[in-house]
Amino acid sequence: MGEVVLAAKITHVPSMYLSELPGKHQGCREAAIAGHKLIGQRARDLSADTAVVFDVHWMVNSGYHINCGQQFEGIYTSNELPHFIKDMAYQYPGDPELGALIGGEANAAGIRTMAHNIPSLELEYGTLVPMRYMHMGVPDSQKLKVISIAAWCAWHRLEDSFAFGAAVRRAIEKSDRKVLVLASGSLSHRFSDDRVAEVNIHKWTREFDKQVDLLVVELWRQGRFKEFCAMLPDYAEHCYGEGKMHDTAMLLGLLGGAEYDKPVEIVTEPFGSSGTGQINAIFPV
Repeated sequence: MGEVVLAAKITHVPSMYLSELPGKHQGCREAAIAGHKLIGQRARDLSADTAVVFDVHWMVNSGYHINCGQQFEGIYTSNELPHFIKDMAYQYPGDPELGALIGGEANAAGIRTMAHNIPSLELEYGTLVPMRYMHMGVPDSQKLKVISIAAWCAWHRLEDSFAFGAAVRRAIEKSDRKVLVLASGSLSHRFSDDRVAEVNIHKWTREFDKQVDLLVVELWRQGRFKEFCAMLPDYAEHCYGEGKMHDTAMLLGLLGGAEYDKPVEIVTEPFGSSGTGQINAIFPV
């Protein structure tokens, strides 16, 4: 029987890659990178063999979509922020079998879902950034199989993403996999206007967003997810949640929705990045 061995809400800010490179921002995201490395190591310590990533940087307009190719390999440059991520090499095995199982379970629950094993369907940086740091220094023999699930669901209902997340959990438990599940996306996501983008690289755009993010994180620390789930639609709307925070809805659906009540472990404290709010946090399974 398969199981979710670890679940987390994580950042994927491209300034993490910029942090590696020589220049004035070198080292600026050491805490976020350390958080990814810790999450990856804990997952391996729990015998994880697969990572399922709810990637809020992958936008879809219709249906729920799973990228479960046999192999992912290439050199990635962001078309959104090529001055942050360019020529980033990657190579990870995929897991078509588990992807198909997730698709079947979601469809059985009435969530229109398609699982794709298409060599030309590439990964987005919401998956590539965390996989980079969670695999840094890890031999090929210990690489996790990767499944990426679109979580920028442009015309979808949050309640369907809760149901989708629950279906992911059921599919994993019907498999023989030990799975790390990641909700890859921000807290608030109001990017700074272009004229102040450079000076705001380590800040929130609005004090309102920062304070709401800190309140949300405090609710998480206390395990108060009944209140958080009730506020999630308004939070996503008024604080410009990345992709309307479908990644978070999927994660909570996988964990039990509003009935989930476990105190969250903050691995990387909330921080501002180009106007947005970011965090690494482990949600106990």
